[in-house]
Amino acid sequence: QVQLVASGGGLVQTGGSLRLSCATSGIDFSVSVMGWYRQAPGKQREVVAEIAPGGEIKYTDSVKGRFTASKDDAKAMVYLQMNSLKPEDTAVYSCNVNIWGSKYWGQGTQVTVSS
Repeated sequence: QVQLVASGGGLVQTGGSLRLSCATSGIDFSVSVMGWYRQAPGKQREVVAEIAPGGEIKYTDSVKGRFTASKDDAKAMVYLQMNSLKPEDTAVYSCNVNIWGSKYWGQGTQVTVSS
């Protein structure tokens, strides 16, 4: 059974940092695309970063140079290091896995960046 549990959100001032973690189970990282998504109030959910099985990482333009996604296959963990946070980064962040076209979601964690 696929499970994902995100944690690490919180309230931070502009310019601050947070590290999100996603604990997973039931996932074969060698065939799965791991992703971080976010949804701000009144906006559609958007992809923040995606990690391919081979390790290639893609970021949405607005977070390039500030956010770093990573995974630890042995620990079945996925991370999102967020630096230089801005108020527009405020959203509920969720981790996601895409296994051969089947998508699974974990519960989100709230990130709030104060100005």
